[in-house]
Amino acid sequence: MTEVLDPTKLLFDLHRGTEIAETFSGCLEPEAIAHRVTDGIVEQFDCAFARVWLLEPERTYLKLVASSGMYTRIDGRFARVPMGAYKVGKIAQNRVSFLSNHLADEPWVGDRDWAITNNIRGFAGYPLEIKGRVVGVLAAFSHQAMPPEFLEFLRMLCTIAAIAIDSAFKHQQEKQAWQSMSLSQTTVTEQALLSDRLAHILNSNRLTLVGTERMLSLTTDYVFLRAAEILNQIGGAYCRLIYSDLSISLEAIVAKTKTKIADPQTWLRSLFGELFLIVSSLGGSINIHATELQIAITIPFTKEANPLSERELEMMQLLTQGLRDRDIAQQLIISESTVKFHINNILSKLKARTRFQALHLAMVNGWI
Repeated sequence: MTEVLDPTKLLFDLHRGTEIAETFSGCLEPEAIAHRVTDGIVEQFDCAFARVWLLEPERTYLKLVASSGMYTRIDGRFARVPMGAYKVGKIAQNRVSFLSNHLADEPWVGDRDWAITNNIRGFAGYPLEIKGRVVGVLAAFSHQAMPPEFLEFLRMLCTIAAIAIDSAFKHQQEKQAWQSMSLSQTTVTEQALLSDRLAHILNSNRLTLVGTERMLSLTTDYVFLRAAEILNQIGGAYCRLIYSDLSISLEAIVAKTKTKIADPQTWLRSLFGELFLIVSSLGGSINIHATELQIAITIPFTKEANPLSERELEMMQLLTQGLRDRDIAQQLIISESTVKFHINNILSKLKARTRFQALHLAMVNGWI
């Protein structure tokens, strides 16, 4: 690309890109992240339409999971694309982006008349890649030529989206593993207690149980089991699992590390970074000692009373299905502005910045 970038426009585009990224911050559903990305590109940058395909588990096909703008259906001709087939499959297979501002002239376009009739000039296809591994493909189509600043923004957004989607996939896999483990038990008394599972993960490391154990939610279980895995990877820790009337805590002192740690607080924060948002959404906290290798994770037992009305709960149920505002409006036979009004009320009541944070809080508390 030979055009000179306009620093002011680039900064503005990157700012708008940050706003898009904030909409899926903390989201743990890959498809929901993809929808926020395509919606944001169309709304913020006036693209004709945008799509995201995600790589299926067997890594031989890409599945269309989000489409915004001119086309919103995800069950058409390109619903599943084999790796290496068509332009999307080639982008995923070769991990090489493709850019064109003369789409109708490209020899790989199957229907040039479609591009001409609909005045589709610009195309940008980027692999959603993390550490050399592709998780999907993003494609954006525009009526105007795509400026170089927009392409730089897309590159940045793809990096952020790939990280978020990959983290969401890992969360789903781990959640399914814990669910399978839980469902394999027939009664509450037969289920392995948290202390038993922690002791198994920590192997020879010391674990002390304080208080009387009780059944925990799947998400709370996940937090402490994942924390134990991280502590075990570090190389050794002395742990206390503490049950009080109001909360459950895991306190740990790292006994040894292979290398000397100059800044223990920053080091531990980076290791446990993935748990901070989950613990926060549960109303808990993660406290790290400023100078020693010590960490304490605390999650309260009590759940907040449901502050949402029946209409707001109905709205939340539809959001969990991945429906957009206009789809919800059609289904409930109300205006799109009314939908936005209810969602704004939900965000205010739950003190959530985004609807995805609100959904997570509602699911954690068992309201939906």
